Amino acid sequence: MDLTSYAEWAVRLANDPGPPPELRRLRDELAAVFDAAGDEHAVVALLNALLVRYPVRPQLSDHEGRPWHLHLAEDPAATAVMGLAAVVAELGVDRLGRCQDPRCALAFLDTSSNRSRRYCSARCASRANVAAFRARRRNDS
Repeated sequence: MDLTSYAEWAVRLANDPGPPPELRRLRDELAAVFDAAGDEHAVVALLNALLVRYPVRPQLSDHEGRPWHLHLAEDPAATAVMGLAAVVAELGVDRLGRCQDPRCALAFLDTSSNRSRRYCSARCASRANVAAFRARRRNDS
């Protein structure tokens, strides 16, 4: 069962400036996980606490003519936490990050094969590269 899509939902929620009132606490808790990126023990402790607070209830489903398969319960908090925890368990804590563009700092999940992602989007990466290029040109003049 691939839980990456659930983890991506956790990233979107951690970056959401105005989630519904019932998800604000979870947004802040998920943001704290991304803020702790780089400290493996802190990330794991935060995720373990969230897994206790938001327990997952998987269910079997055969919707849309598909064979029986697992779905996580309809609780968006539990699915987001479980997805993020599964990605950390499978790929590692170093796959969580914050955009390195100083004007941004959004959370992201690095699913690249070489663990090289530093920006939340191509837009931020391009903006940072252009700024670095212009800075080098100014220094060369």
